[in-house]
Amino acid sequence: MDRIKPRTLSGFMELLPRRQVQFDRMVEILRKTYALYGFTPLDTPAIEASEVLLAKGGGETEKQIYRFTKGGPDLPLRFDLTVPLAKYVALHSGELTFPFRRFQIGKVYRGERAQRGRFREFYQADIDVIGDGNLDIVNEAEIPSIIYQTFTALGLKRFQIRLNNRKILNGLFALLGLKEHAGDVMRTIDKLEKIGPEKVKAALGEDFGVPAATAEELLTLLSTAEPMAALAGYRGRNALLDQGVEELSTVVQYLSAFGVPQDHYKVDLTIARGLDYYTGTVYETAMLDHPEIGSICSGGRYDNLAEYYTSKQLPGVGISIGLTRLFFVLEDQKYLNEDLLTAPADVLVLPMTEDLSPAISLATRLRAAGIRTQLYTEHKKFKQKIGYADKLGIPYVVFLGEDEIQSGQAAVKDMATGEQLTQSAEEAIARIRAGLAQRNAGAPIQDRQ
Repeated sequence: MDRIKPRTLSGFMELLPRRQVQFDRMVEILRKTYALYGFTPLDTPAIEASEVLLAKGGGETEKQIYRFTKGGPDLPLRFDLTVPLAKYVALHSGELTFPFRRFQIGKVYRGERAQRGRFREFYQADIDVIGDGNLDIVNEAEIPSIIYQTFTALGLKRFQIRLNNRKILNGLFALLGLKEHAGDVMRTIDKLEKIGPEKVKAALGEDFGVPAATAEELLTLLSTAEPMAALAGYRGRNALLDQGVEELSTVVQYLSAFGVPQDHYKVDLTIARGLDYYTGTVYETAMLDHPEIGSICSGGRYDNLAEYYTSKQLPGVGISIGLTRLFFVLEDQKYLNEDLLTAPADVLVLPMTEDLSPAISLATRLRAAGIRTQLYTEHKKFKQKIGYADKLGIPYVVFLGEDEIQSGQAAVKDMATGEQLTQSAEEAIARIRAGLAQRNAGAPIQDRQ
């Protein structure tokens, strides 16, 4: 029989057990942090009806989606978590309480060319606040707090949240006579950090006919070290610009009260976000020591989430973390905390007698105490049994022989230190719990501050 060589498709992440535990721990921290801010979990189908998922239609998105047919209908896989959210809110708006605050962590699919750090199947972790008709600006000020708390809880220290407001950019474009090409200009300046000011200036002139003096004025303003002070010179010249400055000032005003340290955020007028539906505050988060990675968390304010599905005005604000890519980057840059316990069990119980009942009872008692316990009953040599625990990184091994059974005790070995003590079940449980608490005290990310 011919053997088929096993392989994982390009662009799909498949982790070994140790890494999977680390990934899952990050997901759990995200869930807990989002829940602290009153977000409810949501899970939408991976497959949507084509007319729902592709309501906006056209563009690169439609070229990248995976779609297939089963019995006739066109069935595409979701390419993000925002469009399914829009459908969900439009469908259930009469049953939801607004503002509706949801988080969702799930896989999305994009049929783009796979390359290092870019995936076809990947996890996104999204939060959004959706209003019914209106949504207060304070929600936009709270988002950086959630970003800060999330990455701090994960263990990242050297990161910065960059803020801007799309109204400022749109107002500036109108003021400078660039309104006709506003979308194109915005997408071009969004590349400023990647390609530099000279190439952006050339692109503005060559592609959209922006006069050199106008491009120079725009780029000078966007790159100023004191953006809010520089914007004061434009006050009263454009209503939309004034509104954007006021909104951004309000967001910045509340950041301290929301617990965001000043060295973890800055106003950056070059942040445009490529997606056209952002209408207010926009966010990008970067690792300070690895700016080449780009944004690890981004999003913003939009005025009408579900315009393709309902006439209801449903403004919102949200952010997304590309979790699979982030995990890849952290592993690649040696940021993962290798000292954290990733074993599938806390204790391995090794019976040393033919009658397994005492060992089974002890394992049951340890589990009842909340200690993850494996019972090893394979007929292997003693060295192989210990090697099993060592390879998996199980921190404690419990030996139960005739002497231990008669004395009502067990021999408990700490695999890290080699210390072995004969203890009662109560003493063993207390010792193991204390050791586990110490081993699990760190965060998934070990930042090199």
